Amino acid sequence: MRQRPRPQIDRDSAPWWEAVRRHELLLQRCAGCGTPRFPPRAVCNRCRSLEYAWTPATGTGRVYSWIVNHQVFMPSMADEVPFTVLLVRLDDGDDLLMYGNLVDAAPDVLRPGLPVEAVFADVDDETTLVQWRPR
Repeated sequence: MRQRPRPQIDRDSAPWWEAVRRHELLLQRCAGCGTPRFPPRAVCNRCRSLEYAWTPATGTGRVYSWIVNHQVFMPSMADEVPFTVLLVRLDDGDDLLMYGNLVDAAPDVLRPGLPVEAVFADVDDETTLVQWRPR
């Protein structure tokens, strides 16, 4: 069986993935203007500062959009179809959007604005993913 695809971790996102492995959700917060940002990146898109700190996120948000995938695109994921991918607007800021699979609910409960919370799925010893469930 082929291995599932893994996240592409770079120097900007490595601390975030390390926190997720510990079941913690973090955001970068700009040291120049205080703007939270996700996904992780080197430069603040508001003030262009290169300085930031990692801060705890609430781990909550609201469904912005979703898609239910019924097609097998990767043989290694055939046993997971159908699955639902959410785009969640984090409660930590209007411009913060995060993807993740829906868990603990069927897609027919989804509606725009549905409150959700982050949960963590340990895929293997090296990979943990953020998923979302209704709250």
